[in-house]
Amino acid sequence: MGYVTVLQDGPVSIVVFERGAQNFFDLGLIKELADTFEEIDRRPEQRAIVLASQGKVFCAGADFNDPAVREAEPGALYREALRLFRCRKPVVAAIQGAAIGGGLGLALVADFRVAAPEARFSANFVQIGIHPGFGLTWTLPRLIGERAAALLFLTGRRINGEKAAEIGLVEELVPLSDLRSAAVALAQELAGGAPLAVQATRQTLRGDLADAVARQTDLELAEQLRLFETDDFREGVRAITERRPGNWSAT
Repeated sequence: MGYVTVLQDGPVSIVVFERGAQNFFDLGLIKELADTFEEIDRRPEQRAIVLASQGKVFCAGADFNDPAVREAEPGALYREALRLFRCRKPVVAAIQGAAIGGGLGLALVADFRVAAPEARFSANFVQIGIHPGFGLTWTLPRLIGERAAALLFLTGRRINGEKAAEIGLVEELVPLSDLRSAAVALAQELAGGAPLAVQATRQTLRGDLADAVARQTDLELAEQLRLFETDDFREGVRAITERRPGNWSAT
């Protein structure tokens, strides 16, 4: 079953994914997104991408209650995610609702984020008892600064669209009814420049971002695999499922 649909608006490809009410990702979804991005990269007439999702939630990350997620090959999902970071075309994410955990990591694949006030952002890994992933320990501090990122990582707090715009996590805040059109308008503006010059300038600005994320995800994965074996991780999954604070044992 495919999770991804691609719409065209002139030189802009609108990549829309849908995977249940929470838009949880798994290896299949990330691979399909990466395949889609690479196909767009091969088409010179397509000059920018909008990444969006259907429903009320942008992406709630990984569902640790899903046996397929727990049993997947360690690192396979992050290898597919790195292909998203290697995309040569500029990407705008349209964030209509919650971007949580790895879903926040997916939102940070984009160069720019357009969000509605209803959007919610959280790097809630410590509330589940695990280490951040999806390259977030590299991308988030680079975007909003080390102290602001540390505050989000170490508290797991959730912030709304207004706060996200205030700290630089979101470039544009627009009414929910205008979200998709605003994201496409920004992507059209990016597509309006000479494409080779846009791509070259973007590459200069990003530097070795993809390689840096690759190195960082190796570190993140090692810590995640260690913490997956703890009582606190098992308690964290139960606590999130039961919508309550965790009762931590530090074991």
